[in-house]
Amino acid sequence: MKATLNPSLPALLFAGLLLGGCSTLDQAGAPADSTPQKPETASQPEPTVYGQFRQDTLFDLLTAEIAGQRNRFDIALDNYLKQARSTRDPGVTERAVRVAEFLGNEQAANELTQLWVEIAPQDPEALRSAAIHLARAGRHEQAMDMMQRALDLHGETHFDFLALAAAQTDPQTRNALLTSLRQMQERHPDNAQLVFARALLLQQADRPEDALQLLEEQPRGNEVPPIILLHSRLLAEQDPDRAEALLYDSLERFPDEVRLRLMLARLLVSKGNFRDARVQYMKLAADNPDDADLQLSLGLIELELEQAQDAVIHLQHTLQLAPGNNTARYHLGNAYLAAGRTDDALLTWQSIDSGNELLTSRVQIARLLLEQNRMKALQAQFQQDRDQHPQHGLTLFQIEIEALMPDHPELAMAQVNAALQAYPQDSGLLYSRAMLHEQLGNLRGLQEDLGSIIEQEPNNAMALNALGYTLADHNIELDRALSLITRAAELAPDDPAIKDSLGWVHYRLGNLELAETLLREAYDAFPDQEVAAHLGEVLWRQGKERQARRIWRDALKLDPQSPLIPETRERLEAE
Repeated sequence: MKATLNPSLPALLFAGLLLGGCSTLDQAGAPADSTPQKPETASQPEPTVYGQFRQDTLFDLLTAEIAGQRNRFDIALDNYLKQARSTRDPGVTERAVRVAEFLGNEQAANELTQLWVEIAPQDPEALRSAAIHLARAGRHEQAMDMMQRALDLHGETHFDFLALAAAQTDPQTRNALLTSLRQMQERHPDNAQLVFARALLLQQADRPEDALQLLEEQPRGNEVPPIILLHSRLLAEQDPDRAEALLYDSLERFPDEVRLRLMLARLLVSKGNFRDARVQYMKLAADNPDDADLQLSLGLIELELEQAQDAVIHLQHTLQLAPGNNTARYHLGNAYLAAGRTDDALLTWQSIDSGNELLTSRVQIARLLLEQNRMKALQAQFQQDRDQHPQHGLTLFQIEIEALMPDHPELAMAQVNAALQAYPQDSGLLYSRAMLHEQLGNLRGLQEDLGSIIEQEPNNAMALNALGYTLADHNIELDRALSLITRAAELAPDDPAIKDSLGWVHYRLGNLELAETLLREAYDAFPDQEVAAHLGEVLWRQGKERQARRIWRDALKLDPQSPLIPETRERLEAE
């Protein structure tokens, strides 16, 4: 029994099957029958051969099996543990180990594997199992010893598991394990598990270059899929093209190895090669037609390739396989929208009522309803959502307000005021209202709301900067503006927006050289149209018109539709 405890009940009446391979015969067992046997015929079943146990032992074992069938695994484990200790039968002990593993009872599993090794010291499976549980218990040196003994017996070894179990150990223990593995590899140079385990440990020790070098030294013909996967992951961080070549070459040798093909597909996606990634995902999906994750991946790739209808097909298939997958549902809405099926997109997003996609779908709904100029539908949608999902009420208000702000500031103002009734003095809402005040030309309202935020949160760099910049831009209260922005810069020294504000207030104060230095730093970090307009104006005021025009020209290449730079240039040229 490897994973479950459900053998057929009639078979349990025979001790041989009940014990799953018990091997010890009772010392008082009957001698072998010397009567000549008739030749076997099709109608004569082969007689069952089984071990002999006392009646109480058989009763305990039968009880354990029946308890397992009835999901009383605690009783099953107790009985097997008792009889493993009592009979010291390797078959009973192995069975007990598997029950303990099934239940995740590490204490029992560790005891039983030690007993199993004591009973059957030449059994590679017993040694391997003991090593695994010793490693889980952090007893790495003893685990390594068990693995060495299993290796010497030419048994199956799982040094990769030992390496994974050592992931959280201290550097000293990890280095000792690396030394032991290296020594064992010198004795067994063709053992792929040893190579894999060493490379894993080196990777865990933050030595990816050493791990990669070890794998690169191995003959290509000796690599097995787990080694290739690790090799390709390490290569992908340094040379994605070589990792891709390795995976293509390996799939020639292992065409049915799903993990290699999936690794290749994901690597191709990370490189932006969606067409070749689609080929690999199609092969995977053909072999695994009921895998929802593969269908979702294909749907996303088709969206990237602007094949909206194919994306719809794959995403619909995903939802047939996994009806609760809201990620697929959200992207299906995107696919419908890309295919021009706006009503289907809206209905699909509206059907999402939980998970992370609830809020992202509402952003999409707001955009779509705004494009259709359906203001009442938008307001009704968000009111309904707030009623149904009160835990997201504030965020839903913010999504609605942000959507309305650019083109419908009056409606946005009405909603932010309603939101502040429900969430008084929320700094995010106050900030949104301040920006709306500015948009509507209400400078006093802006100052009051930003002032309220700063009063509540004296270290709110965003509010300090916004108020300081507004004062500087209106060329009023410049000393206060400088004080506010300087404080913001102290709190967030690497923020290019704050550096732009600081440059702008120094320009207003007449400190042109310092303003130029600050604005150049801001523009290098964030080549925004507003920063470019500011920098160009400062250069212009210093008589550096050619440099100003070059800055403006370069910035317009990034955003040709921006009105800021043309307005600034026209104003300065007209003076």
